[in-house]
Amino acid sequence: MSPEPSSARIADEPQSWPLSRSAYVYESGWVVNFREDTLSVPGEPEHEFTRLVVEDPGAVVVLAIDEDDRVVILRQYRHPVQKRMIQLPAGKLDKPGEDPLVAAQRELREETGLAAAEWTHLLTTYASPGITSETHALYLARGLTEVPRDFEMHHEEADMTMERVGYQDLLEAVLDGSAADAPLAGAVMSYELMRNRGRF
Repeated sequence: MSPEPSSARIADEPQSWPLSRSAYVYESGWVVNFREDTLSVPGEPEHEFTRLVVEDPGAVVVLAIDEDDRVVILRQYRHPVQKRMIQLPAGKLDKPGEDPLVAAQRELREETGLAAAEWTHLLTTYASPGITSETHALYLARGLTEVPRDFEMHHEEADMTMERVGYQDLLEAVLDGSAADAPLAGAVMSYELMRNRGRF
C-alpha cells in the first residue's frame, strides 16, 4: 500500500519529552560531555527509558574554492576509523553560542593559512541527532588569499597535508565513495545542487 500524500510542511519541529533524571557520566573539560537522561513518552509517565547524550558545541566546515575551480582539501589521520581521511578545513566552535562564521574564518586561517573575501552559508545539519547535539555549519569560501598562520599544529594536525584538487574530481570521489567524510560530502553535494539551480 502506498502512503497517502501529505500536505504537512516538511520541516523538523521543536519538541521536548518529559525528563525525570539527568546526570553527567563524563565531562571532558575540552570538547564533549556525556550525559545520561531518563525520559518518558508524553502522556505515558510509566514508560521510562534512558538515553545517552553527547553534548558538543558544534563544528564548522569550509568548502574553499579558488579561481581555478580547485578545492582546498586536507589529508589527516583519524584514529577512530584508522584512515588518512580527505577532509575540508574544519573545527569546533570555541564555546557554545560562538558565531559559526567567525569560527569558519578562524579554522580556514589556522589550518590552511588562507582567508576568503566571500563567504556563503550552505547548510547547517545535525551530525547524528540520535545521540549528539552536535551541528555542522557548512560554508562556501571564495576569493582566497594567503595570510600568516597564527596557530601551532599538534598531534595528528602536525602530520596533516594540504593540497588543491579539481572540484569535479572531488565530486566524483564523493560519489564513488573514495572520499567518505560526511561533512565533506554534505558541503560538496549542497554546493553542487545549488550551483545546478543557478545559485552560484
